[in-house]
Amino acid sequence: MDERERMKQLACERAAQEVRDGMTLGLGTGSTVYYFLQALGRLVREGLHVTGVPTSVQTAHMATELAIPLTTLEAQPHLDLAIDGADEVDPYLNLIKGAGGALLREKIIAASASRFLVVVDESKIVPQLGTRYPLPVEVVPFGVTPTLRALEALGAQATLRREASGQPWVSDNGNALVDCRFGPIADPAALQQALLAIPAVVDTGLFLQMTSLVMVGYAEDVRVLHP
Repeated sequence: MDERERMKQLACERAAQEVRDGMTLGLGTGSTVYYFLQALGRLVREGLHVTGVPTSVQTAHMATELAIPLTTLEAQPHLDLAIDGADEVDPYLNLIKGAGGALLREKIIAASASRFLVVVDESKIVPQLGTRYPLPVEVVPFGVTPTLRALEALGAQATLRREASGQPWVSDNGNALVDCRFGPIADPAALQQALLAIPAVVDTGLFLQMTSLVMVGYAEDVRVLHP
């Protein structure tokens, strides 16, 4: 295991300590959350009673393989704790998410939880959102072409996400994703408002003022960041 993967694992093992018996959990998507699901699966095998709501088909499959009981937001609309990764975390604990393609369901789950806990390795900590990663924007397929033009008018280098085959990538919701490079984002709230005003935009990977805690994995330890 390389150093970055070890950092992710440390952060996720620390996050698993926040789980209590009887909780209903939001289960995120992505390479970091893989380690949280592994830790949670071990706790379930040891007798912990929890139920999870997955943010993607991928996470649902993994949780099922680990024998983590699952439910839905229809059956359990309020969650005790949601755990997910992030592509970037700024000093105010605002996030860019969506590299894994599940940003819309991730945001719904985060908003449904009493606490939203984010797990990252140290490389995801940035001075300003947009510094390293593009901002994903989920778009209704019917409106992709005019949306690309509208995003470019806002200053983005906008690229339709594609599969390795060249076909447009499709989210679990049946939508397209556009990856937008704005450079460092001076006013994330204003950008969010402008993006959501584009008719075909469903949501964006900006998660603003939603985070309760961030567990940051370093080479030898985990640091906990509070808003």
